[in-house]
Amino acid sequence: QGGGSAVIDMENMDDTSGSSFEDMGEMHQRMKEEEEEEAEGEAGAAEEEDGEFLGMKGLRGQLGRQVADQMWQVGKRQASRAFSLYANIDILRPYFDVEPVQVRARLLESMIPVKMINFPQKIAGELYGPLMLVFTLVAILLHGMKTSDTIIREGTLMGTAIGTCFGYWLGVSSFIYFLAYLCNAQITMVQMLSLLGYGLFGHCITLFVTYNIHFHSLFYVFWLVVGGLSTLRMVAVLVSRTVGHTQRLILCGTLAALHMLFLLYLHFAYHKVVEGILDTLEGPNMPPFQRVARDIPVVSNAVLNTTAKAAALTL
Repeated sequence: QGGGSAVIDMENMDDTSGSSFEDMGEMHQRMKEEEEEEAEGEAGAAEEEDGEFLGMKGLRGQLGRQVADQMWQVGKRQASRAFSLYANIDILRPYFDVEPVQVRARLLESMIPVKMINFPQKIAGELYGPLMLVFTLVAILLHGMKTSDTIIREGTLMGTAIGTCFGYWLGVSSFIYFLAYLCNAQITMVQMLSLLGYGLFGHCITLFVTYNIHFHSLFYVFWLVVGGLSTLRMVAVLVSRTVGHTQRLILCGTLAALHMLFLLYLHFAYHKVVEGILDTLEGPNMPPFQRVARDIPVVSNAVLNTTAKAAALTL
């Protein structure tokens, strides 16, 4: 019995050892499978991370393109709006929509000073009449250059005349408007341009007459009467729109001085200044080109004489 039990124990031991080896193999295979699954999981996670990274980069790039496109559209819209604003003729139409009868009436009114200065006088808010007067003054200056003793070179002096007239009109209007703003005068920039532009009507009359009739005494008469009336008209309008004696004195005195001195400048000093500018830019007056017979050199005379003597001896 003892031997039988030992045999049975050995068989049981062998069975137990076989099952344990099998269990170890299964565990080893399971561990390999788990490692492979973990490796696959890590690879999948890495791919997902790479995809998310690339997706973020793509999203950022798309967002940047959208922002750039939006900024471009906004800038394009603003530029087109600004261009249409300045190119639209309807904006300037109210300032030039005026009848010839109204322009003629305002030209006559520019020479008649107003009497009532207790309430603000009406100023025409149009620029057609003043612009035409500025161009008329340019034409009169060119006519005066031709009728005077000024030598015109390199074509007409239209650029200088346009610069002078438009510079005075725009520059003085801006300066007086600035003073009016400081003095609390009730006037706009368009009204100031219209007032000063119509005030040039007296300058046009005075210069047109005195350029054709060269008498200094006649010029002084027109300067005082015609130029003085147009200046008084502007001064009276500004007085009616300004409160305070000191403000009125500063504003109206400045305008009257500039307006009357500009007429003196155009009559006496404009031609000389332009001639001096031309001399500075182009040099002094050069005499016209003339053809002069050149002297024949002595060698040429000797050759001619020798040739003539040889021909005579041959004959």
